[in-house]
Formats: sequence, C-alpha cells, structure tokens
Amino acid sequence: MTAPRHLLAVNFRDPAHPEAGGAELHLEEILLEGVRRGMRVTWLASGFPGGVPDSLHRGIHVARRGNWWNFNLVVPGVLRREFAGANAPDLVVEDVNKVPCFVALGTKAPVAVIVPHLFGAAAFAEANALVASYVVALERFIPAAYRGARFLAISESTRDDLVHRGIPTGSITVVHCGLNHERYRVDPAVAKSARPTLVFVGRLRRYKGLDWVLRSLPRVLEQVPQLRLQVIGDGPWQPELVRQAATRGVAHAVEFCGFLPFAEKVRRIQSAWAVVQPSPKEGWGLTVVEAGACGTAVVAADSPGLRDSVRRDETGLLVRYDDDGALADALMRVLTDTALRARLAAAGVAWAERFRWDDCARRSLDALTGEGADGR
Repeated sequence: MTAPRHLLAVNFRDPAHPEAGGAELHLEEILLEGVRRGMRVTWLASGFPGGVPDSLHRGIHVARRGNWWNFNLVVPGVLRREFAGANAPDLVVEDVNKVPCFVALGTKAPVAVIVPHLFGAAAFAEANALVASYVVALERFIPAAYRGARFLAISESTRDDLVHRGIPTGSITVVHCGLNHERYRVDPAVAKSARPTLVFVGRLRRYKGLDWVLRSLPRVLEQVPQLRLQVIGDGPWQPELVRQAATRGVAHAVEFCGFLPFAEKVRRIQSAWAVVQPSPKEGWGLTVVEAGACGTAVVAADSPGLRDSVRRDETGLLVRYDDDGALADALMRVLTDTALRARLAAAGVAWAERFRWDDCARRSLDALTGEGADGR
C-alpha cells in the first residue's frame, strides 16, 4: 500500500498512563518513526483519572476515550463517529495488548495488527474464571476478525501461537524489540554488590510468577544465607507477595522497593549478581535483554517470549516454569559460580548489541504498512 498520510493506532494505554509499560514503549517507538516520516499520527487509548481527553505527545495526537473496563467495547463506535470522512485514517494499527478491540467493525480503512502476546490459558493465572473466560473467548475470534490483515509479532513464540490459532504464516512478520543503549549499559563506576543480590523488575501481578521465586528462596538461602532479593515495581498483588514472603520465612531476604526512578532502577540492575524473570509467558522479555546490556546474568522461566530473548546457557539459564527445585538449583548455581556469572554477563552484553529501537521502529512500520521485508 501507499505510505499512509494519517496513521491511527489503537491500544488500551498511552505513554502517560500510570501503568504504561513495555508494550506502550514498543508502540511509541513505532509511531515516532511515523512522525519522522511526516505522517499524521493519532493514538487512541482508554481514559484514566487525571488524563485529559486529548493531548499531544512528541508529535502524536493522543485521544483518550472510554475507560479501562469498556475501552474495547467503545472503540468501534469512536472510530465511526470521530475517525470517518475527512478525519478517516489511511491505516489503523491495533495493538492487541489486553483484549482485541475488533477495529474493523468501526473503520473502512485497512487494518494491521501488533501482537506482543496472547494470554490463552495464562489468563486464568491472573483473573477470576469469568474474566479469564471472557479474554480467551475474545481471542478465539482474532483469525476471523482480522482476516487479510498484516500481523507484527515481537517474538518467534508469538508468531507460532498466531499460526497455531489459524493466522497464515505469510501474514506475520517478526521484529524483535529494541533497546535504549544510552540508558542500559555497563557502567564501570557501578560495582557488583558485596552481598549476593537478585533483582526482579516488573509489575506485581499474579501472572508474573514472582510467587514461584518466593517458594524457591528457602532452599537457596540454605546455601547462600546472605542472599537479598530486590523487587522493583509495584502492583495490585504486592500485599499478597509480602504475606507470602513472611509465611515462607524469607521476608528478611526480600526488599520490596516499589517504583524507583529510572537511574536508581538501572543502578540496581547493574550492581545485581543476577536478574530473575519468572513469568510463564511474555511477548519478548525486554527486561532480560536490558539486564544483559547492563552486564548482569539472567535466570528466567523457559516460557514463550523468554526462550526467545534469553539464549539458553549463553546469556542466561532457562528453567522449566513452576519447578521450585529447578529454579532453586539455577539460582544457587549462578550465585555461587563467579566464572559462570561473568560468562553469562559478557554474552548478555554482546547479545543486547543486536537490538536498537531505531532499527525496530523502521522495520516494524515497514511491515505494518507493507513496505518492508520480513523481520529478523
């Protein structure tokens, strides 16, 4: 297709949302590439307390409509009312980041789709059975609702999931996420901590798997009694995780840091002995590549997304998800073997060099508009 003059992106959150994360960063980088190419770019997102209906973000018009609970339901109507006629986009890009919004119901414009990952059965690990069933049911309509659309996946795992669900392989391009190397890097001025330290970075939600780490800690502490786990991030499951740490007798070894300023977060990653990423499913696993760029070893779940962003036994150790003993063994191994940590860290730095946001944004936008070749 001809390069769009007006590109409209649809995603539940925008960069100003209090819970914006990796998916929003990824979409923002792609849309900024559109701005650089002279496109008119609009980001349609849900409203949030304190968020104005319309604002400008780095050349992107942000339109906030509906709210977290009804956004996917109001999107088709918003498209028909506000983005038709003279204001119609030339291309609508939907980022299926929570549940699909089925944008084709509200627009005559061509549609392209970004899929970080789909929940599938993993939805039941976070939400109650009713909500999880709703999510799973909506995901089943994706092949029919987006027939003929171009798909952009951020990992081979997500691509394989889409193919399994009935999306033609030829409709999917894989482009891995980028990395900000000015922010995430080895800093010679930051030494590794004197005390054995693990770091977890992420939202504190049930499906992120941090409870698995807490279950494994008692055994690790038997061999590494000075161990400290720093939990960076906040979220609705924090009170339960604090309770679990106390119940399992590991509260003295766990520091819930909450949300940290960026510079402090990076310093803690740089000084950690290892970063642990226990999620049962990720789209890619941006945090583990960031850890590698900082010269820090990784222990992660052998799960979709993470098995793409971690090179097994090269940049990190991968562990069968929910195996307490295997996770404890991997953590003890990386914490007690200085040579192993150094080898994983060096390989992590080299691996991270492959990923840059400008390259990701350029190739992703080309794939969505049909102007480029397949991804990496």
